[in-house]
Amino acid sequence: MIHVRAQLGDGRTSIEVDGHEEHAEDGRVCAAVSAITQTALLGLEEVARHHPDLVSVEITQE
Repeated sequence: MIHVRAQLGDGRTSIEVDGHEEHAEDGRVCAAVSAITQTALLGLEEVARHHPDLVSVEITQE
């Protein structure tokens, strides 16, 4: 199962995605969730690149 947890706060949003769909539909659901998540990160990085004085994106790897 894929778990998506979003936390909304005063001027802040946190999203965490983990897990795997196991075997359903040959991995298409997992691929779709991954693609949407990575697209959002790439879009945010592009906004930060154009507006470094307004937006900062930090991506870390475990």
